[in-house]
Amino acid sequence: MTLFKTSILSFIATAVKMLSALVINKAVALYIGPSGLALVGQFQNFTQLVMSAAQGGINQGVIKYTAEYGRDGQAIPQLFSTASKIGLAASMLVGLGIILFASMASQHFLKSDEYAYVFVIFGITIVLFVLNQLLLSILNGLKEVKTFISINIIQSLYSLVFTTAMIVWLGLDGALIAMVTNQSVILLIVLWMLRHHSVIQLAHFTHGFDRTEARKLLGYAAMALTSAATVPVSHLIIRNYLGENLGWEQAGYWQAIWYISTMYLMVVTTALGIYYLPRLSEITDKAELRKELAGGYKIIMPAVIVMALIIFILKDFIIWLLFTEDFAPMRELFKWQLVGDVIKLAAWLLAYLMLAKAMTKIFIITEILFSVLFVGLSLLFVSQFGLVGVTYAFSINYSLYFLMMMALMYKHVL
Repeated sequence: MTLFKTSILSFIATAVKMLSALVINKAVALYIGPSGLALVGQFQNFTQLVMSAAQGGINQGVIKYTAEYGRDGQAIPQLFSTASKIGLAASMLVGLGIILFASMASQHFLKSDEYAYVFVIFGITIVLFVLNQLLLSILNGLKEVKTFISINIIQSLYSLVFTTAMIVWLGLDGALIAMVTNQSVILLIVLWMLRHHSVIQLAHFTHGFDRTEARKLLGYAAMALTSAATVPVSHLIIRNYLGENLGWEQAGYWQAIWYISTMYLMVVTTALGIYYLPRLSEITDKAELRKELAGGYKIIMPAVIVMALIIFILKDFIIWLLFTEDFAPMRELFKWQLVGDVIKLAAWLLAYLMLAKAMTKIFIITEILFSVLFVGLSLLFVSQFGLVGVTYAFSINYSLYFLMMMALMYKHVL
């Protein structure tokens, strides 16, 4: 399937996911407010951090090697069995840790120990999240786009109904409970949909632990765990700084603009995740790789630029639609956040080569370097310019990251 066709299908799934997220976000804004949205953001960063650790950080590797081996690859049973054993062991260990330190985590991330029970629920259900994501990674690697998209649409619709109902009923507690239990039901749906699958069979998950496959996945684990430790942690540091120095409502405005970026860029990042990693993993010829990359820029970048311009023009309407009038001060954040988004996507097209070619050391170094730089620039510019300074930091950070990616990829890959 081509990038264009994949983009169309992923757009449908993303449109449904965005619509669901818009309704959920509106419910949060109405029933919880800016400070509540900031706490939801804190919890989301926590879940991102622990989810990658609970998965063993191997899902990108599962996508790559499933695509590389193919449907009939002899190593498929060893890959699936080894990946599932790593995921189960890691998720059980992480889940136990969350349960044991639930009160401490609640106090640190949500500023109160009254939400400790949510962390306990998360610790119990995290293994279901991990199994669900492993199955989706295998489908992605097999390039079964239609099935992958269908599951994502079902997941979005279920999340819409359940999460909105929980927010209306229980407020912040409901939002948090929904976030840690959604995957429990989705896993059952996925298992039913895959019950007659020709490759994803129980027999392929019951082989022994293969050290060769484990070593291959270990490099991806290192990359994923680095991202899990740098991206959410950098956001936690910045959000805490904003909350403590400018107020938690200000932190909520930044969370809101970040949410908008995440939502509209999801159209592109979903297509990249579904198409690019499996496709780039298959290609060994440099000329073909450059051609594929050029095609990506021709399709992706115009779409990102147009979406960013539309959002900037309609920013007041978007604030009214997604949030409430209490969020009006966030309008100053749009300009440089959107500029940063465009540069970020240009850089990510190159950065996907690091994942496709298992460039572990370069990936880890650049992730750490630019996460630290983002935090440093944000604290510096916020102290000088106020809240809008965090968007200046975002744009500058990704401009430097893009230049670094160009230099590194043309030196080592292209």
